[in-house]
Amino acid sequence: MSDEKVQQLIALTEQLTERMRQDAEAFEARRPFEAAGRMEETQQLANLYRRESDRVRQNPGLLAGASQGLRQRLARASVAFEATLARHGRAVFALKTVTEGVVQAIAEEVARSRAATAGYGPGARMATRDTAVAIALNRRA
Repeated sequence: MSDEKVQQLIALTEQLTERMRQDAEAFEARRPFEAAGRMEETQQLANLYRRESDRVRQNPGLLAGASQGLRQRLARASVAFEATLARHGRAVFALKTVTEGVVQAIAEEVARSRAATAGYGPGARMATRDTAVAIALNRRA
């Protein structure tokens, strides 16, 4: 891989790192809509990065033609990307956890509000209604 190709890979890695950093900040600030607006372009960058890094991983000799300084710069850019990716993952997980908690609380409140008691005292029972209500919770989303 020539110096020019390595420089392009460094630029791609740095660009994707910056995009992931911005998205992580948006998630941490509870503004996921900001990241959603960039999702398509981020996905394209991620796919290009994945293809290029897989190519280098399968054939490490591709970097042999590049200067030592560029290889070190690429290594630093990769470390920064991995750290940013980990931060992004933590932010997404936290947002997912909060969202699931809100959905579950709403579902429980809806279920409580629909379950009226019949009677009062030791023989009290829950009134049943013929209307079915479906609420889906997906813990893997």
